[in-house]
Amino acid sequence: MTLLLHLRITGVLLLALATLHFALPKRLGWDEDLARLTLVNRQIFLVHTFFIVLVLVMMGVLSLFFGPVLVAPTPLARLVLGGLTLFWLIRLVMQWLVYDPSLWRGDRFNTRVHYAFTALWIYFSTVYGAAFWAQLKG
Repeated sequence: MTLLLHLRITGVLLLALATLHFALPKRLGWDEDLARLTLVNRQIFLVHTFFIVLVLVMMGVLSLFFGPVLVAPTPLARLVLGGLTLFWLIRLVMQWLVYDPSLWRGDRFNTRVHYAFTALWIYFSTVYGAAFWAQLKG
């Protein structure tokens, strides 16, 4: 498989991840939790969630439809790929350092989700990292 194909797969996965955010409120009981927040904190949470989805969509569209631009040897492509690599590497680290293991250990579904997202962050980091490395090698 080519790097361009992996970028396109990454784009599809990112768009799927953005879409998944529409199911999260019900699955995670956000209505009940948000009702306990002050108005300002509730609105901050909703705005931040909107922008997370927007960033995922933008990354997905970039990777799916503009892969050839990303693999073209340009300073902007290097900058974007370096940033995306760093973003997903940090997200991978956060998966293990921020989420308390009590949230997923001992629960079959949550454990599978935790490891599935770990694999996804590794895949994103690897694809963007490989594209970035290819840019650096010229």
